[in-house]
Amino acid sequence: MNAASFVRGRKLPSALTRIMLRALLTPISRFNVLLCLASLLFSAALYAQPSGGPYGPQPKTYAPPPDAKRLHYVAPDGSPDATGESLDAPTSIEAAIARATTGDAIILRGGTYRTGGLVLSQGVTLQPHADERPVLKGTRVATEWTPLRDGIWRTSWKTLFPSAPRDWWRRDREGMRTPLHRFNNDMVFIDGVPLRSAGWEGELDAHSCYIDYDAGYVYIRTDPTNRLVEITAWDIALLRTSKEAHGKQNDRKGCTLRGVAFTQYAYRALEVEGKRGAVPATEEPTDDPVGIADPSTFGKEVVGTLIEDCTITHCSRVAGYFRGDGLVIRNCLVSDTSTEGIYVIGSSDCLLERNIIARNNVEQLTGYYPSAVKIFNQTRRVVCRDNLILDNPHSNGVWYDVGNIDGVFVNNWVENCLDGFFLEISKGATVAGNVFVNCENGVRILNSSHAVVRQNTFVNATAFFERNTRSAADDHFAWHPATGPDVHERDQHIFSGNLVLADAAYPRPLLRVEQEARLKDTLPTPQLAAADHNVYARPPSPRAPALITWTPFETSARTDAFSSLDELREKLPALETHGRFLAVAPREILRSPELKQLQPSHALPVEAPLPADIAQLLHWSARDSYAPGAYQPPR
Repeated sequence: MNAASFVRGRKLPSALTRIMLRALLTPISRFNVLLCLASLLFSAALYAQPSGGPYGPQPKTYAPPPDAKRLHYVAPDGSPDATGESLDAPTSIEAAIARATTGDAIILRGGTYRTGGLVLSQGVTLQPHADERPVLKGTRVATEWTPLRDGIWRTSWKTLFPSAPRDWWRRDREGMRTPLHRFNNDMVFIDGVPLRSAGWEGELDAHSCYIDYDAGYVYIRTDPTNRLVEITAWDIALLRTSKEAHGKQNDRKGCTLRGVAFTQYAYRALEVEGKRGAVPATEEPTDDPVGIADPSTFGKEVVGTLIEDCTITHCSRVAGYFRGDGLVIRNCLVSDTSTEGIYVIGSSDCLLERNIIARNNVEQLTGYYPSAVKIFNQTRRVVCRDNLILDNPHSNGVWYDVGNIDGVFVNNWVENCLDGFFLEISKGATVAGNVFVNCENGVRILNSSHAVVRQNTFVNATAFFERNTRSAADDHFAWHPATGPDVHERDQHIFSGNLVLADAAYPRPLLRVEQEARLKDTLPTPQLAAADHNVYARPPSPRAPALITWTPFETSARTDAFSSLDELREKLPALETHGRFLAVAPREILRSPELKQLQPSHALPVEAPLPADIAQLLHWSARDSYAPGAYQPPR
């Protein structure tokens, strides 16, 4: 099944979604099912958010770009000596990459390209021929195996990628939870299924591998006879360098990638360099720039990268590091990564749209701050719009961190994550029209200012606003806190027009507004400039947690817990003057939460004003007020 044939207007229960995703074995079948589920998740409704798709890579028939200066045809079995000027005599992808110049297009025939370490310094297009499906793989097939005792098999392997945690990882806190061998970048696949790392031969089972880096051996506990065993051979597919490559200087124009799949790469599949350039896996890749910097001085080395309808899966660390203003990633599938899926660094005016991003931190690393999408280091105006962030139980969803300004997060569906949307050490963000389902925190705002959270639907997902004493003085991450608001500037948030629901089993408050006790004397005023026009709902239960927790109250360091809005108003009468609490289950408000139809089935008792600029972001027609949440009820 491909995305063009998916049936709209149907829903699948969350449990069934998870079972199907985990039951599938091969990477290709996982891709297809993720795409299928994405299109089945939503149906159209009045003012519906998210849009309902299509999401992820869409099947297309590609014509050669009409404005290409020169075409280079390549095939998995292409000859490097061929010119590649005709479809019948393709060259190799390595030869085409070396020859291509600004404005050229590389046309890929379908099939598997086992290749990597490709480097471009030019604004070049890579796309399929017609409706064919090129797949770039970072593995080679292992065929020479020696049987040992106890069902163990061994092969010699020359291309290994040992690594170690970054210097900020705290072994004294996390070493008892995450073994060091998890930080190596090699991967082994049997019939397309990845194996987890083991610490020695005696720990092996049918689902794991052990690598002896000193001797250069790979061990498995599965008979490889008549099995496809693949082992990583490259730690990158394509590097868009900001330096000279193949005798050509950087033209500062981003590449265009369409309709290509990248899979099974050690470390990462794609990287777009900034000023600093690529660094080894053991070094910090995000220090670009270092310290507070003028935005005119970074993000300009490679501008306008476009990635559409691509698939990036099974990378041992990240799908890609992306630097440079004007980045667009649209209708892509990114899944089965470790620390991050998409990593945007030091860039402005970027757009992530209609992507599916799933299953980050598959190795369950601890103390490594994983996020399916990370937007990092003084970005400006980065927009995440209408994406599906799914099945990340050991990872955050989308994390804007370290000095970001005016981020926009609208119309996304975020399900089964730690923090669905996380804003940290940043100034200004618009979070509107999103759906957060089964997240530890649907929205988390930490040590930031001017976050506007409006018209979102939360189902078993808390909204959490938090500040503490972290500052640029003696911080574990050095200059990071200096890029955001100082301790006394972490306020002016707005929480309005949201629909916040939970079932009887949900163990957390629906809204948390808290700060560190040491701030009681210096910051006695609330973080939120406004909290109103929200509807909260949860069925009655003698074991129900507080509805809302809140700090501070004048000079009190205590965080108070409120079981009702009336209790909150007694102490803070300016808050939730129009808000309502309903003692009902989500299914009494929503059309069918079991089938992911989260539109209200009837009118709600509150209407919320909405600034015109946010209504425009949501593509909502102008009205005086709207029902709380991401979906409007029938009128």
